[in-house]
Amino acid sequence: MGPYFEHNVKTQVEVCEPLNPAIKKAVETMKGQGCQVFFGRWLIEGSPYVVLFDIASAAWNLDRWKGEFWDASNIGIPFQDREANDAVIFGSLTAWFLKEISSQIDDKPNIIAHFHEWQAGVGIILTRFRKLPVATIFTTHATLLGRYLCAANIDFYNNLDQHEESRCCQTLLKPHMNGLDPKFDIDKEAGERQIYHRYCMERASVHCAHVFTTVSQITATEAEHMLKRNADVVTPNGLNIKKFSATHEFQNLHIMYKARIQEFIRGHFYGHLDFNLENTLFFFIAGRYEFSNKGADIFLEALSRLNFLLRVHKSDTTVVVFFIMPAKTNNFNVETLKGQAVRKQLWDTAQSVKEKFGKKLYDALLRGEIPDLNKILDRDDITIMKRAIFATQRQTLPPVTTHNMLDDSNDPILNTIRRIGLFNNRTDRVKVILHPEFLSSASPLLPMDYEEFVRGCHLGVFPSYYEPWGYTPAECTVMGIPSVTTNLSGFGCFMREHVADPAAYGIYIVDRRFRSPDESCNQLTQFLYGFCQQSRRQRIIQRNRTERLSDLLDWRYLGRYYMHARHLALSRAFPEKFEMEPSAPPKTEGFRYPRPSSVPPSPSVSQPSSPHQSDEEDEDEDERYDEDEEAERDKQNIKAPFSLGIMPPGKKQQHGEYRN
Repeated sequence: MGPYFEHNVKTQVEVCEPLNPAIKKAVETMKGQGCQVFFGRWLIEGSPYVVLFDIASAAWNLDRWKGEFWDASNIGIPFQDREANDAVIFGSLTAWFLKEISSQIDDKPNIIAHFHEWQAGVGIILTRFRKLPVATIFTTHATLLGRYLCAANIDFYNNLDQHEESRCCQTLLKPHMNGLDPKFDIDKEAGERQIYHRYCMERASVHCAHVFTTVSQITATEAEHMLKRNADVVTPNGLNIKKFSATHEFQNLHIMYKARIQEFIRGHFYGHLDFNLENTLFFFIAGRYEFSNKGADIFLEALSRLNFLLRVHKSDTTVVVFFIMPAKTNNFNVETLKGQAVRKQLWDTAQSVKEKFGKKLYDALLRGEIPDLNKILDRDDITIMKRAIFATQRQTLPPVTTHNMLDDSNDPILNTIRRIGLFNNRTDRVKVILHPEFLSSASPLLPMDYEEFVRGCHLGVFPSYYEPWGYTPAECTVMGIPSVTTNLSGFGCFMREHVADPAAYGIYIVDRRFRSPDESCNQLTQFLYGFCQQSRRQRIIQRNRTERLSDLLDWRYLGRYYMHARHLALSRAFPEKFEMEPSAPPKTEGFRYPRPSSVPPSPSVSQPSSPHQSDEEDEDEDERYDEDEEAERDKQNIKAPFSLGIMPPGKKQQHGEYRN
């Protein structure tokens, strides 16, 4: 790390002196023993204080710290696993830092340390082993082994231990699972994947923490079986809604950014632009390139079936689908860059001819004449326009990828496209574009940030098989963009729990647990086809409803679970100082959106029996839909943040004390 680490610190952190004397003393002590430690404000929204450790500066302690970690846990770390070795260094520095702080604090304030994922887990193990006066919380966002098993196309959730699962989440049981024995020898599975030591680090972290949390109920089920501990609290991931808010303007933002995507489409499909862009829908999937875990496999199969349905019903709707999933590439595809160059040349030509045409028209009108439109364009103008038209002719199909892939022949998305035959033919109603790079406003190809791109699309599709939470559909929701998720994602389960009719609010939940892969694919196809059948008015109504769900994902409400976890950790670490009232973790009774009174624009309820919906149905929908009335009713379903029942022993809780 070294110079690279310092460069990142200087560009992302405003270094300053700690105001807290205990933290200042701890930083100085660690610096005095050769460790690079930085304190400052992180240059992101909110400017939080951060303490950064340069693990490279402390790497000379690795052998000693690995020995201390062995003494604490009996877990050995292979020398060739750099990530695990880095985790030992980072965890040792963290425990050291906590020791320095806690040694300078007599009684107050009490320290809470919240660790996320196994890479940070060494710190929690050493903190507990050294009996530091610190309340500890460990949160797993996905179990290590669970991710590996799901990536191997194993029927993971239906092979979990039936008895353990039934205690944790009875609603997830499959009807025909009677007599199912545990299918996973966890130690064996971890060993075969050469991650046994990492698994041990993760499991030890879970059991050492005063409080263990997961980001969703389905991950709590997984952790109970894989890590052998029930989650004390489920802490869903929230969003800072202010960051994404565009009050009463998100519909206008959709129109603006959709126009920019349309410009890209004009260049990418030059010579084959025989479809109406005003009747074209933009779908997308984005995230890590995990072909099966992220549901790219079932999505592509559903697109093939959607293409068939649209062609059979002679639909005039075209769907352009973007795969925003980073992969190894050489550079931009030459044909793709050429397309944008051709588009720009056509635009310049049109502007030039328009300027000449406008001047001649202006002069004629000043003379009081109606110009002869057959003479207003001269031979040179006609020649220029013909040359521009000939430039749009191409002998090849529009490319399905924007970049040159390093391993084209083994790329799973491209191989599936080859198998299903979605090559962007003229007759295809579904067009596919793989953009194997994260979006950036500095890109010469598609100069848009991710948020701008999402706002310009019509539907985000995330049919994940393994998705402990799911930030991508959550981000779509707060920007008013409908999305597809599954009942195997934490987000999908959360929305099903809190929204009576998720599809009416633009949250389509595919059943990937209780249906076969083919049935799930058919359900996804029906969702996509039903969305294509919606009128423009129905899509606007649905976007309004989707945007209103953003309150469900606001940290102001989801923060209650983190507050509860921290108070629970204090009561367990310092029982002589704190005690929790005997109550269950915070619930959200009434924290639920009802089914809209008007017919929801969703395939499950309002999908027309014929491919074309009548004008009478649209008018009937307009009569029953009242945006203000629906919005006001939805606001009533968001309760105020709860108050925590925690108090020191012997002291009566006063009004307003210890409240969230």
